[in-house]
Amino acid sequence: MELSSRKKQILKAVVEDYIDSAEPVSSKALQGRADLGVSSATIRNEMNDLEQMGLLEQPHTSAGRTPTAQGYRIYVNELMGRGDVSSVEAETIEGKFRRPDALEQVVSDASKLTSQITALPSYAMQTVSLEVTAQRFELVHVDDRTFIIVVLLSNKSVQNRLVTLPTVTRSEQLMRLSALFNASFTGKPESEMTPELITATERAAGDVTGVTAVIAGFVMEILLKSRVQHTVVSGTSSLLEHPEFQDVEKARRVLGYLSNEQELLRLPAPDSDGVKILIGPENVAEALRDSSVVVAKYDAGDNLQGIIGVVGPTRMDYAKVAAKLSYIAGGLAKVLAMGVPIGPGEITQGKGDEER
Repeated sequence: MELSSRKKQILKAVVEDYIDSAEPVSSKALQGRADLGVSSATIRNEMNDLEQMGLLEQPHTSAGRTPTAQGYRIYVNELMGRGDVSSVEAETIEGKFRRPDALEQVVSDASKLTSQITALPSYAMQTVSLEVTAQRFELVHVDDRTFIIVVLLSNKSVQNRLVTLPTVTRSEQLMRLSALFNASFTGKPESEMTPELITATERAAGDVTGVTAVIAGFVMEILLKSRVQHTVVSGTSSLLEHPEFQDVEKARRVLGYLSNEQELLRLPAPDSDGVKILIGPENVAEALRDSSVVVAKYDAGDNLQGIIGVVGPTRMDYAKVAAKLSYIAGGLAKVLAMGVPIGPGEITQGKGDEER
């Protein structure tokens, strides 16, 4: 999508004004901006064009415009500047990591601190960077409606679950499914256990009762859990302070999502150390379709990785939030890799540019 320089300037102005005011932005409101230097009529025409292009929308007749998810995406990718961390925020972050007991509470402290300085709900996870896979499956028949799933993982742990079904499942079917899972699901990370693989296994087993999906769901769950060492969510009540979440149902959906650890585990992380921004519909989870997620990744050594992220309205100051997360992630990486508290001024910005 090609935008003229003027349209980019006006889109940037609308996004930044809306971030500050939480009110739809009119052409008259932008007229006095020195960086635009054009008349109200010109601004109005350009805003009409941006609306036709799907980058702005008008929530009510005669109201000003607000950015769409597409508008925010162009802003994040092309128009926003690089955010800064204030000296006060930097000292607060470094002071938290200097505390003698910070190592025991470092992930929890980082999550609480992130929520505090962004005024958004935050989540933090520490994971083992080595991908865990299933090495062997056993399905143990108990009776016609009950069986046990036993899975040996590549980290030498064994996980099992007793399953009770509403339909009859014969031992012969379990033997066939066991062979199929050992052939198709071993050695694969959770990310490769796709709906297509599960459907193909169902067809091969002649399964019309959903047993295959039950087994696959358990395997995917334990593979995700096996990598997570610690998960913390902080500051969920801060969501209600934003006008977008005065809608009780919208707030309830997001808060419910944040309380579900299994859902949080599925939030994507940056491909490398840096920051990833997901805006509105870019979030696969239905509960987050009207929200944005900003997440930073860090590497702590010894096969440990982690992420620190926030969830909030699409109307957030992405540059400032990304800068703060990058700074905190840099501090987490250093303190966890060194295994000792760090001193003032030793935290550096997170490695790499934002992955937007």
